[in-house]
Amino acid sequence: MQTIGNQKDSAAWIIQTWAAFMLSISMTTFGIVNLPVDSWVKGFMGMGLAFSVGSTFTLAKTTRDLHETKRLTARLDEAKVEKLLSQHDPLSFK
Repeated sequence: MQTIGNQKDSAAWIIQTWAAFMLSISMTTFGIVNLPVDSWVKGFMGMGLAFSVGSTFTLAKTTRDLHETKRLTARLDEAKVEKLLSQHDPLSFK
């Protein structure tokens, strides 16, 4: 049976993704704060930013969970097939 190893991300990749996330959020927040508009418009845009970030995390988690479920299902199916093949004797005529 082929084992599927866990994917390990490097420390540099993790730092880069978090840095990019923090930079994008901070620059967008800075842009919203410095807009020459009323406070309610800034608040509306800030809430939009917060909901966008939250839904992005939810989508990423859901996508990851779905992928892991498919991998687990495929591994279980593969184990069942290997069990059936190991029990089958092609020279036995019953």
